[in-house]
Amino acid sequence: MPREIVFFGLFAPTLVPLFFLALLLLWRLDAVFRRKQLYLSVAHPALFRLAAFVLIFSLLGLCVYR
Repeated sequence: MPREIVFFGLFAPTLVPLFFLALLLLWRLDAVFRRKQLYLSVAHPALFRLAAFVLIFSLLGLCVYR
């Protein structure tokens, strides 16, 4: 996969689309967690969401830049 992507003549790192893909995956995971009421067993749901986003984004970045 290329290290840079061209958007209307501007070079952007590959991590930009991966950021938005990670957001979409997080929203899906968040919907599942809310539907199953799993946030009731988490002490800090906002911190859990942030950690889940960092994990998803990191895994996507590792897949690209490995």
